[in-house]
Amino acid sequence: MKHIDKLRRSLVAVLIVAAFGWLATVPATAQTKLEVAYIPIMPMTQLFILEQEGWAKEAGLDLKLTKFSSGPAIVQAIASGKFDVIYFGIGPAMVARANGIPIKVVAANGIEQITLIAQGDLRKYIDDAASPAEGVRKFTADKGRKPKIASLPKGSVPDTVFRHWLIKVAGLTEKDVDIVGMGAGKVQQAMLSRSVDGASILEPIITIIKERLPDAEVIATGGDMLPKQPGAIVAVREKALADHPEAIKKLVELHKRATELITADPERAAKDVHAAIGRGLVPVETIQTALQSRQNQFVADPRLIITATKTMHDFQAEIGALKKPVPLDELFDTSVYEAVVGGS
Repeated sequence: MKHIDKLRRSLVAVLIVAAFGWLATVPATAQTKLEVAYIPIMPMTQLFILEQEGWAKEAGLDLKLTKFSSGPAIVQAIASGKFDVIYFGIGPAMVARANGIPIKVVAANGIEQITLIAQGDLRKYIDDAASPAEGVRKFTADKGRKPKIASLPKGSVPDTVFRHWLIKVAGLTEKDVDIVGMGAGKVQQAMLSRSVDGASILEPIITIIKERLPDAEVIATGGDMLPKQPGAIVAVREKALADHPEAIKKLVELHKRATELITADPERAAKDVHAAIGRGLVPVETIQTALQSRQNQFVADPRLIITATKTMHDFQAEIGALKKPVPLDELFDTSVYEAVVGGS
């Protein structure tokens, strides 16, 4: 009998040790893996915050980030079925949807974030003229060449917004300027080296240019170029939305929380952005200045950009950047955001 009791106690001890060993291998929170494509630019600030603050992991989201130089480059990558979540511009999102890539816009990042800045002689000509169109034409006549304007590649939001301003606001044509498409970093280099006369671009490049080139000046704000212009957005592949609805809802909830942090604590937000894309390149003080500039209006609610997206959609179709029309009710899914805010 004593032998049986001893055997029993030994067996219980083994089971307890085994149980504790098994529990030690179970993660505190089950992680949902999401493959994320993004462009490393300031309009993606919400993504940088939720990653740097550790909110994603705390919420059970394992985000695998892959960076791209531009929205059009992401469109090519997601055409093959890769990536669950995409942080890029509304312009490329429309192009992707028009090409049959099944994605839904579930959150906005900001509005009116594209700015037209000019330097040197072009700035002087526009300042001295009665209108930007007159300044551009006089520059061309006197210099014997058209102004060179740098932006992201054709189809991107900065490029589309600039063309909208050029044609619909300034009354010029695409033939009146040389539009040079390139990556965001190269736009900054081109301006600082004075290889181009102006740029249609985003923060913090605007702030950096103004800090380093005293003669640089904003020619048109985002509101001037295309009122309430949509910019960066969060899109989700329909399969990911169907397979991981709770994970996507958590992501949108964190996106909204990050948007609120930008306004509530810009110093903290600037440190997160600096750690993600500015370390060793841009002082954190410059990042904070850029975050708080009038060129940056961060929003999360996708419903705020639907009307201006229709304007951009129609313009992209007009200039041939969008080959097929995109029904906006197919592009947007506001239900996730509405679930986060309780339908308000």
